[in-house]
Amino acid sequence: MQLDDLYRRVIMDHYKNPRNRGTLDAEAVTINLNNPTCGDRISLQLQVEEGKVVDARFSGEGCSISLSSASMMTEAVKGRSFEEAISLAERFSGLMKGEPVEFEENEDIEALSGVNKFPARIKCATLAWNALRKGIEQQQ
Repeated sequence: MQLDDLYRRVIMDHYKNPRNRGTLDAEAVTINLNNPTCGDRISLQLQVEEGKVVDARFSGEGCSISLSSASMMTEAVKGRSFEEAISLAERFSGLMKGEPVEFEENEDIEALSGVNKFPARIKCATLAWNALRKGIEQQQ
């Protein structure tokens, strides 16, 4: 199996079986973002305590890239400090720019590395990550 096929399977698995899809209680930090270019929209909810992302959930509509990226991101940031979560978001941004970045702690994210070959899709992949940054900024 070629790497591209594996990456496609990982992306489709997160799209068809999203992790952390749903909502948290009313106390959660809620960030709503959309990508007007393609119509993707996401509502990210973060449960934060003492500078840490304790839990994360998302809902919304969009393409497989957008929703699988949200699924991967919510998995990756649970239990992380704000600094660690922002660092992950910065590394993801680098991945979208074609930089050689590895995500040892959550390899599924690397499946999105091919998105950088399609500039119009980068906004799809980064939508959830931008919501994460915005949510953390609101808490600092």
